[in-house]
Amino acid sequence: MALKATICRATLQIADMDRNYYHDHVLTIARHPSETDERMMVRILVFALHANDALSFGRGLSAEDEPDLWQKDLTGSIEAWIDVGQPDDKRIRKACGRAEQVYIYSYGGHASKLWWNQISDKLERTRNLTVKSVAQSASKALAMLADRNMQLNCTIQDEQIWLANDRDTVQVAVETVKTPSAAGY
Repeated sequence: MALKATICRATLQIADMDRNYYHDHVLTIARHPSETDERMMVRILVFALHANDALSFGRGLSAEDEPDLWQKDLTGSIEAWIDVGQPDDKRIRKACGRAEQVYIYSYGGHASKLWWNQISDKLERTRNLTVKSVAQSASKALAMLADRNMQLNCTIQDEQIWLANDRDTVQVAVETVKTPSAAGY
């Protein structure tokens, strides 16, 4: 018998002073049986970094044709495709062809660097790809905030990020690994 997703709920208060975005979101997160607390919390962090009314969670690990998060316009066109982890270059290239902007948020320290070193040459000409890396110490600390029902606050100011619950605050370092190139395909 297949294991079912665990449903987690989060009330996320976002104060993003860099984008002048102040909003509360009530999130329902389906956590795949193979998904770790670390990965789930990185998904929540990424939601906070890109938050707007059109952003939603995809089916994630259970669907190869959907990202972890995406933003669609009113016509159904994909404005932003956002994946968490270390997707292969084929998946990334396919996403770059389907969406206006593609964002990859890797985590995992040294493994993340090895992943990028292996695929970066194949993606250097992508015109709409941004790759960022969440520091391993931060992603591990975020995992400690995970719970089935969460009350979270995210503050972003001067590119500094803090995610907190009622017990702990985690300062998150996110490094930009790749920005979109001017050259097309």
